[in-house]
Amino acid sequence: MSDNIGKIGWIDMTVDDATGLRDFYEKVVGWKVEDTSMGDYSDYTMMSRGDGDAIAGICHARGSNMDLPGGWLIYITVADVGASAAACVANGGQIVVAPRSLAGGMFCIIADPGGATCALYQA
Repeated sequence: MSDNIGKIGWIDMTVDDATGLRDFYEKVVGWKVEDTSMGDYSDYTMMSRGDGDAIAGICHARGSNMDLPGGWLIYITVADVGASAAACVANGGQIVVAPRSLAGGMFCIIADPGGATCALYQA
């Protein structure tokens, strides 16, 4: 089992105006921008100015991201997305986006019983 299980592994945002928010966060918090090709458009990986580490993603609400909730979304690493999705439902939560592939792994988006959303990611 990975040491990353239960840790926040990534954070991104899916919005209509990803370019505008990319510029906002670049100016307000000092992130550098790296374009991430999505085929016919680019989303953005936001990078630390100091060490160049990837900090977050800012994504257009189109293509495979069209059905993702807006705003910042954390990705919590789990051992088994399917089992965690089932446990979510069994414990009063809801599946917002059913498990599907992402970056060589699987993810889903859930809402907890209080209505907060997060993504679950399995490498």
